[in-house]
Amino acid sequence: MIEVSGIIGVMAVALGMVLTPGPNMIYLVSRSIVQGRSAGIISLGGVALGFIIYLLATNLGLSVVFTAVPELYVAVKLAGAAYLAYLAWKALKPGGVSVFTPQDIPPDPPRKLFTMGLMTNLLNPKIAIMYLSLIPQFVNLKAGHVLLQGFLLGTIQIVVSVTVNLIIVLAAGAIAVFLARRPSWLRVQRYVMGTVLGMLAISLAIDTSGPTTTS
Repeated sequence: MIEVSGIIGVMAVALGMVLTPGPNMIYLVSRSIVQGRSAGIISLGGVALGFIIYLLATNLGLSVVFTAVPELYVAVKLAGAAYLAYLAWKALKPGGVSVFTPQDIPPDPPRKLFTMGLMTNLLNPKIAIMYLSLIPQFVNLKAGHVLLQGFLLGTIQIVVSVTVNLIIVLAAGAIAVFLARRPSWLRVQRYVMGTVLGMLAISLAIDTSGPTTTS
């Protein structure tokens, strides 16, 4: 049903997005450094729930829209490419503060940690655009079962994002110390991720395939 190219495409997009510093990463890293790994993991639970909510809401709506109006494919593709290009520019531009710089924030109880993780994800425009503009492009309308494809591809994104975020949460303290001693590594990380996102943006923008094929 889902071609290998679609799976690889979603994994690449999910990996590029999760490794680009944004509200989710900043919150999780800050909590992990200031309040410990357990706080980071509880916060990640809220973030994961936010992904599931987006997955349900997006697929239950878009599965109908994309089947009925396949012409929306081009608009969706260009919107996704433009946002990836924007993220690439943010990663490559000089300046900025590392996400692993410790933040001065007070400790919170578990319920608030979970709730803040959930709200941080639900209000994250990067996640909204990923579900609305990027993941749907890898749904093969010709293969049928559009709703099921959307859920499977979204699940792949959630697995990739949660796994990477968990690794970051567990290693946040050590990474912060490591990068503090090696500022040049921060520039390398920005350049690599900016280049990857830029290449994905160009690939989506110049793709001339129709909505009945995967990107």
